[in-house]
Amino acid sequence: MNIELQEIRSFLANNHPFDLLSEKTLSDLSEKLQIRNFSRNSEIPDTGTLFDHLYLIRTGKVELNTAEGELQARLGENDMFGYRSSHVGSRDKLKAFAMEETLVYQLRAADLYRICDQNAQLNSFFDTSDEVQSRRQREAISLFSQSDQTQLNLMLTPVMELLSRNPVKVPVTATIQETAQVMSQKRVSSILIYHEPERREQKLIGIVTDRDLRNRVIAKGLDLNDRVSEIMTENPATINSSDFAFKAQLQMARYNVHHIPVMANNRLAGMITTTDLTRREHTCPTVDIVGDIYKHTDIDSIKEVTAKIPELLVNLVASGATAMSVGRLITSITDAVTIRLLQLAEKRLGPAPVAYAWVAAGSQAREEQIAKTDQDNMLILADDYIPREHSKYFRLLARHVCDGLNDCGYIYCPGDMMATNYDWRQPLTVWKKNFNQWIDRPEPEALMLTSVFFDLRCIYGNHSLFQNLRDHVIGKTRDNHIFLAHMTRNALSRQPPLGFFRNFILIKGGEHDHTFDIKLNGIVPIVDLVRVYALAQCSSAINTLDRIDLMESSNAISIESAGDLQDALEFIGNLRIQHQARQVKVGKEMDNFVSPDNLSHVDRNRLKEAFLVIRNMQSVMKYRYQR
Repeated sequence: MNIELQEIRSFLANNHPFDLLSEKTLSDLSEKLQIRNFSRNSEIPDTGTLFDHLYLIRTGKVELNTAEGELQARLGENDMFGYRSSHVGSRDKLKAFAMEETLVYQLRAADLYRICDQNAQLNSFFDTSDEVQSRRQREAISLFSQSDQTQLNLMLTPVMELLSRNPVKVPVTATIQETAQVMSQKRVSSILIYHEPERREQKLIGIVTDRDLRNRVIAKGLDLNDRVSEIMTENPATINSSDFAFKAQLQMARYNVHHIPVMANNRLAGMITTTDLTRREHTCPTVDIVGDIYKHTDIDSIKEVTAKIPELLVNLVASGATAMSVGRLITSITDAVTIRLLQLAEKRLGPAPVAYAWVAAGSQAREEQIAKTDQDNMLILADDYIPREHSKYFRLLARHVCDGLNDCGYIYCPGDMMATNYDWRQPLTVWKKNFNQWIDRPEPEALMLTSVFFDLRCIYGNHSLFQNLRDHVIGKTRDNHIFLAHMTRNALSRQPPLGFFRNFILIKGGEHDHTFDIKLNGIVPIVDLVRVYALAQCSSAINTLDRIDLMESSNAISIESAGDLQDALEFIGNLRIQHQARQVKVGKEMDNFVSPDNLSHVDRNRLKEAFLVIRNMQSVMKYRYQR
């Protein structure tokens, strides 16, 4: 079998329902498929009727319309349409159009009919009888109520659970033909390329996909005896086996790939593909939004995507998502916008003259953003930075990104804590000196700055610059009791709005009369106190729930206290997102001002209990770090 047929068979074997077929049937089917290319806006097919053939989309996008031009469906890679596959509208009147350059595999109706006749599972899948379609519709309605949980499950499913086989790999010394043969034998659409040195560890150095075989071998007429290193993608992005499926989807969207190698303890563990995710119904609207962001090349288009965030919040709340899950999901969109703006800035300005790290601070760093908010960011520049030669580049880079974020709804920081500010755009050595000064002389302004800038996460660029600064800061705070005492005093400056008689302390007068700020007086006190514990433990944990887990595992607090604090954070956070979702529904701007009158009797009592947990934990922290 030649490379082209191997690629087709690999595609079929990794897509349902053709993965149900035997090896022989797959091979026979591969030979019957006709490869067709359609240009943008052209009708499919160009001869005959739509239902003379089954069409499998390999690359590109297709739109199905009625004869009157009414949109019925939009289809993408791996989708099918045509004979026995489309159940929308009147079959005879449907028309298909390529929305962009599209490659499809075309199968005659007669050939599909014969294969279905010989394969009961395939026949059931393509059965278009009224009885079968009615049953499928009932099943779909039943599953719809559960579908909103899909993106939440993504937050809880480790990548390791999606791995169904050991890694399929070949050494870098293999030929293209040997690589294709292994892919065909193992029925995979991608393969890992490794370099095996004298020691036992196998180092991942590349990846080859069926698309590489098509575009880099067949299209260019390469010799099949050439080394596979000639066509592999070097140093592919990877993901850890302990990471969640959601992160894998984000990685695929960011790099526009369909395969991600999985590592466990720096060893190859396997490969995760889009098929692995979709086969288990692991799809997420957030990932679709992120994917759209990476495709756009102008601010206006990105703005249109970020405008969907309020609607996404409403849908997440309706699905029962926790505030912490919502935070991670929405922060992933902010990260994508930031990364895309940096990519576009580099494309316009050219490569950076020295290495740099773009670092987010505050809620974005903690992955706890609930809605679009003000931006906090900084640039760490390599120490070979020369101001007179390099300053203009990074000034323009920062301006492009921060202006773009503002246009997309992430407003300028009122305190000017942004990379556009020269003070927040400094070489690594200067940043170390800044943190030394803030830690050694913890004055009110310094404490305010450290509260923001101790919550840092590298978003883009040279991560080693960021890690170098983080290691330095952790070293400075280790066993620094005086500094921790000052940080504790600063953290205690925000108290939950609960009076002596367990009554809510509310704002009086003004726009927010008879409300309290659930973020400033409910969530921020928890964020502040667990930050102190994290610094005391010299931990690099950033997310608030991760820091609470650290407090428990290090015996800084009891298991029961950690559970109470986590429950308090979740409950207060959930009230906040429910409040904001209600505002979106009625067309109001989202805020954090909640009135007890809008809470049920049960929620009011639970909120008071949550505030008491915070107050008690603040007392414990004061005793521990201010003695």
